[in-house]
Amino acid sequence: MKLLRELGDNLRSFVVTVGAVSLFFGRVLGQIPRAMLRPRFVIEQIFNAGALSLVIIMTCGLFVGMVLGLQGYDLLQRFGSEDALGTGAALALIKELGPVVTALLFAGRAGTALASEIGLMRATDQLAAMEMMAVDPIRRVVAPRFIGGVIAMPLLTVIFVSIGIFGVQLIGVQQLGVDAAAFWSQMRSSVGVDDVMEGVIKGCVFGVACSLVAVYEGYTAVPTAEGVGRATTRTVVTSAVLTLILDYMLTALML
Repeated sequence: MKLLRELGDNLRSFVVTVGAVSLFFGRVLGQIPRAMLRPRFVIEQIFNAGALSLVIIMTCGLFVGMVLGLQGYDLLQRFGSEDALGTGAALALIKELGPVVTALLFAGRAGTALASEIGLMRATDQLAAMEMMAVDPIRRVVAPRFIGGVIAMPLLTVIFVSIGIFGVQLIGVQQLGVDAAAFWSQMRSSVGVDDVMEGVIKGCVFGVACSLVAVYEGYTAVPTAEGVGRATTRTVVTSAVLTLILDYMLTALML
């Protein structure tokens, strides 16, 4: 009986949270046109979410590509298909590893920064002061940060994939001796527009999801130091789980 009651309470809490996030998302979408009238704020947030994440994105992309080159070569040489390394690595990076790993890194770097920044504004009553002055904090604070995250995420995905393919080429061609002409020609002939669009769509969807989670957790954080810390933690955990769930759903849909 106690277990059923706890399950019912958890289910009710989940439904309430989903409804609150949906209403919050609707408010943010409604303020996007007005927020775009001040492009300086949006550009600043694109810089904060995107440019400041370049180092970790490029570093991780390089080493993911290098590991993929080693593992892919080890697998393909068992079947005498080393020349297909470029095709396999490119498809893996473009369709799966690029969008997913970038989203996880984005949530850990930019997402936590967004949540903690907005949460600190909540804790120091800056958002309440805006409301007292008839300034909508959704339009002034949340919407530009949401737009910045949504725009930065696909761009970071493209950079991650590009650096990852360079890492594969560095290991496969330069170190392991895969024929360079076969590496690039098979990649160009096998990777189509649909494959690239799948990666771009995933990057955009993950950008919306991770940015929404970050700004929502920060905006609804309990106005204490502990509350801001918990909101930051929930941002990383929720974004990671949501990214993997959405990845499966999108992959199943596109296949």
